[in-house]
Amino acid sequence: MKRHPDGPATEPPGFSFPAFVGRGIDVAKESLARLPGSRFAEAMRASPFALAPEGMPAAALNGSQKFVSDLRAYSGIRHREAVLPGKAIVLGRLGALEVRLARTARDVRKAQRLRYKVFYEEKSAIPDAAARLARRDVDAFDTICDHLLVLDHDAGEMVLGRRKPKVVGTYRLLRQEVAERHGGFYTQSEFDVAPIIRAHPGLRFLELGRSCVLKPYRNKRTVELLWHGVWTYVLRNRIDVMFGCASLDGTDPSALALPLSFLHHHAQAPEEWRARALPGRYTAMDLLPKEEVNPKSAMHALPPLVKGYLRIGGYVGDGAVVDHQFGTTDILVILPRAAISPRYVEHFGPSANRHAI
Repeated sequence: MKRHPDGPATEPPGFSFPAFVGRGIDVAKESLARLPGSRFAEAMRASPFALAPEGMPAAALNGSQKFVSDLRAYSGIRHREAVLPGKAIVLGRLGALEVRLARTARDVRKAQRLRYKVFYEEKSAIPDAAARLARRDVDAFDTICDHLLVLDHDAGEMVLGRRKPKVVGTYRLLRQEVAERHGGFYTQSEFDVAPIIRAHPGLRFLELGRSCVLKPYRNKRTVELLWHGVWTYVLRNRIDVMFGCASLDGTDPSALALPLSFLHHHAQAPEEWRARALPGRYTAMDLLPKEEVNPKSAMHALPPLVKGYLRIGGYVGDGAVVDHQFGTTDILVILPRAAISPRYVEHFGPSANRHAI
């Protein structure tokens, strides 16, 4: 789901108490962290939000369970099994930039805040009342995902004489075994990925999503480090297949006829990997005949992330989905590890040693 569920029925229209609490956490932490000897972080680690029930995402819960689940998502606290034990947090360095996994609830909230800045303030996503109040992009999947962060150690605020690194990029990662115990993948709200998962029972799947980079950092260095982090994560967790939604800006498929048609004719997945958009949301991609598609112009019209997937060896699914809330037209990208171009494996290193610390 892309739109965060509404709050309990007892809340007035346009008000979300979990978002209100989440915003309060941000304000309190920002203020109290600057006080000498503050123990606010320790208090938050003992938060009752950590007692939220295990199980399904908030969309599948009712009443008090959903309320507590929403509180948990807005607090940034995750389910225990979403955090891999005994794994190194830092995945790589490139100058002042570092890529690592989120360690704390505060890290998750920073990722949510960056997503809000990019998706809602810079791009055309329409925030609901809860997102606007919290000024963070939040959904129930945040509690069961790993969050990959790129930090700039030369930027960020000074707190108690120490510079706190600035989060400038993020990716959200959901392992198959966690998704299956918690109601499924985010992607399943738009695409039917169950058939390709059933067709490959011996492979391990990883969902990638919510990728964004702060505008001044959208350059080769940052994107390369972000991908280095993903590749390191894939190797450490023995992932066989990556997949997820990627977005083209705009909600009018006819205005996107060239890139959508190019993807349909030149990048569609082989039958064994061809997941299809859900029937109620399916939008045809073959808007132009193949002979009318100029590949060079079409590639120029594609977002950098989608071009990156294709260059590495990714495929796209059958059909697109229009997401009016986020102001995008979404496609499904499928990237089996076996299909990744050998030159990219060599670039990052077969053991992810290119930017290793």
